[in-house]
Amino acid sequence: MSRRRNLLVGWTLAILTMVGFVNLGLWQSRRAVEKQGMLDAAQAVLTARRPLPLSLAADPARARDYDWTQGQGEFVDAPAVLLDNQQHEGRTGVRVYRLFAEDDGMMLLADLGWLPLPGDRRMPAVPRPEGRMAVRGLLVRPPSAGLVGADVEKTDDGDNLLVTRLDAQALPSALGLQALPPRVLRLDPQLEIGYQRDLELLPNTLPPEKHRGYAVQWFALALAVLVTALVLTFRRKSTNR
Repeated sequence: MSRRRNLLVGWTLAILTMVGFVNLGLWQSRRAVEKQGMLDAAQAVLTARRPLPLSLAADPARARDYDWTQGQGEFVDAPAVLLDNQQHEGRTGVRVYRLFAEDDGMMLLADLGWLPLPGDRRMPAVPRPEGRMAVRGLLVRPPSAGLVGADVEKTDDGDNLLVTRLDAQALPSALGLQALPPRVLRLDPQLEIGYQRDLELLPNTLPPEKHRGYAVQWFALALAVLVTALVLTFRRKSTNR
């Protein structure tokens, strides 16, 4: 009875462990498919570059889509939004966003690019681009929120806002708005305004190939648990003969 009980307990633990590993592998596989779909959709838009109006940024039906857009307006006199903990070529810095008002009155956040932070984390000066201008770029969802909080803090000089994510509830009120469009404007890197930027969609998160690699590792661990359980089971049977 003791041997049967040990086998039952051992196989129960092994099966539960294998199920956990397989589920983690499946989750990683799904994330790889989702992110590859994002990249493919964005690449199709970037290849065509068919300009659409900026007002599409406020369309909730297209909140998860990508559109190449262009329009005219000006950056409003409001605090810049500095998105913290942004990586670029192995360095940590902030991504700078500012409110842009198109001629029809809609306001959205425009990504002006990335700036490095010094060792003392002194926030950089980010003067507002002045005057009416034409802009173009890619309408995208805001960067992934992750697990961090939604605090909005003023920078030491009191002129700008420091955030760890572009929170749809906290950020508008800090900017004196009722709401913001569900998408932001990633400005064309060819425009001669702003800072270092590109149209990379996954700068601070795992690309699809990484998710696929992790999925393979989880499936391999599940297989290793199965092989180990079989080896231990048959070894015990041979020992008891």
